[in-house]
Amino acid sequence: MQQTISQPSDEVTNIYDTYADTLFRIAMVHLGRREDAEEATQDTFIKWMEKAPAFNDAEHQKAWLIRVITNHCKSLLRKGWRKREVKLEAVGPVTLDNPEDQALIELVMSLPVKYRSVVHLYYYEDYGIRDISQILEISESAVKMRLQRGRQLLKLELEGEEQP
Repeated sequence: MQQTISQPSDEVTNIYDTYADTLFRIAMVHLGRREDAEEATQDTFIKWMEKAPAFNDAEHQKAWLIRVITNHCKSLLRKGWRKREVKLEAVGPVTLDNPEDQALIELVMSLPVKYRSVVHLYYYEDYGIRDISQILEISESAVKMRLQRGRQLLKLELEGEEQP
């Protein structure tokens, strides 16, 4: 008996091509390991294909995918099968032309995950406070507080590096 492997539809391929990089980066922010982030990204697309939800528009679809991968990463971290420590060397090289930008990304990646995820969504994915609140399922005031504390930690680190 021969099984045929069906090719993904054009819709699945287009959605994957559109959102895979964003979802992978979000998973890296949470999980810190390339292998875990790749698996979380795949699991997110599998959930999307299984559930086949109807979306109002592309932004609604993107927000749904981000919420799914964020919740999936949180549940992986809760399971205790892995350490909750993120090592920067596990993130892999980020290729940027400007060394100052490279240093800033490394500082952002060194933040605790609750600040890192909010900072990443706000500055790198261009989401507003309300959108981040909905995606992470926390209050808007919690988003603002985490942004403020994340900025403070980054400022302390940057000021500490500048002093001889």
